Amino acid sequence: MTETVDTMVTRAEVCAVACAEAWRGDGEIMASPFGSIPSIGARLARLTFAPDLVLTDGEAALMVNTPAISARRPELVLEAWMPYRKVFEVVWSGRRHVMMQATQVDRFGNQNISCIGDWAHPRTQLIGVRGAPGNTVNHTTSYWVPNHGTRSFVEAVDMVCGVGYDRAAAAGPAASRFHEIRRVVTNLAVLDFETPDHAMRLRSVHPGVTVEEVVEATGFELVLPAEVRVSRLPTAEELEIIREVLDPRGLRDKEVPA
Repeated sequence: MTETVDTMVTRAEVCAVACAEAWRGDGEIMASPFGSIPSIGARLARLTFAPDLVLTDGEAALMVNTPAISARRPELVLEAWMPYRKVFEVVWSGRRHVMMQATQVDRFGNQNISCIGDWAHPRTQLIGVRGAPGNTVNHTTSYWVPNHGTRSFVEAVDMVCGVGYDRAAAAGPAASRFHEIRRVVTNLAVLDFETPDHAMRLRSVHPGVTVEEVVEATGFELVLPAEVRVSRLPTAEELEIIREVLDPRGLRDKEVPA
């Protein structure tokens, strides 16, 4: 059973709304979420305050409808074929906002999904660099970390896959033109990089979580504003959409357990 943050709303549902908020104001761009809760978030945004978001079927087509995250292929209504070369045209022009997962992330938004330990002789081999470098230097990127702890939020990542603000700046205009790490959403909080040196800042804590808990679960010094907000709860309309339309099977609860 998922931890409840009040008598009605679960922590997973708060996280889904926080993910949705990452796409607020993006307009007509391609949203690419990874994970159940980011997928709920992107679809929730499209059904409410961001109707122009473009969603794909995860393969090679754009979707007209906004189905449940567990929808089967026949339930998808497709409007256009999107060949592989077209994906890169979108990616390289800054017209995409991806929410990836991060095994490790540091204070400037460098991300690791490749390995733990020395890259030449890793203790743990992960999924590899994948598209993280190109994503981060070519369009907006956010991260979803379902288990906020000091093993994920580290002083220095073991291998840089996603490019953070410090490395993008050092690489020059070619790497920083479209570079934006917008949000890091976790099971405890929402973080951003809206500081003078783009160091990670605590943006809000989820209901029931204290600032001290987040600080203790982070392996570097966070920037703390004078007043830390509480992440907003879903509206009644959003709650109905999450539960009845987008995730009737409750997959969100498997990603953020009690």
